[in-house]
Amino acid sequence: MGFQHELIVVGTSWGGLRALEVLLSTLPADFDRPIAVVQHRRPDSDDTLARVLQRHTKMRVREAEDKEPIVPGRVYIAPADYHLLVDDQSVALSTDPPVRFSRPSIDVLFESAADAFRHRLIGIVLTGRNHDGAIGLSRIKQRGGLTIVQDPASAESPEMPAGAIERACVDRVLALDRIGPFLGQLRQR
Repeated sequence: MGFQHELIVVGTSWGGLRALEVLLSTLPADFDRPIAVVQHRRPDSDDTLARVLQRHTKMRVREAEDKEPIVPGRVYIAPADYHLLVDDQSVALSTDPPVRFSRPSIDVLFESAADAFRHRLIGIVLTGRNHDGAIGLSRIKQRGGLTIVQDPASAESPEMPAGAIERACVDRVLALDRIGPFLGQLRQR
């Protein structure tokens, strides 16, 4: 399988703050693959999420800016009330209508990343109470990417990971605290 992957996309909702803290804190200290994150939150939220997550990793965590280049060692957080998309070199923000009641939408991020990165992409669905991300994870699998879902038994809200498992052909279902170490193992192959 090897670590051919050049980007990791992560989607989460209810319970996502704790899940993201665990994921980032369990990555190897020198992990350098860029990560793009959609966390559902209120439209009027500020950048507190990025500042809180920064405490759990040496990677640079920030809210994404439109047309910002994708560089190693960065975590790009979707700003509140914006869709986050990626092409093969940069991130983009959009105010298109919500998708399945969500903006930012996990599916929008995953589908854009799948089309741009194909087999060089890892998609991860974490805890949440709706099914956003299941369609996007299917697209990642169809394009040859690696798909990972948090074990619903370890999720604060199991509906989102269970929905992804039901819809997508998932490569790995892992307990939350095993996802970061698994990514580290992939890098060493």
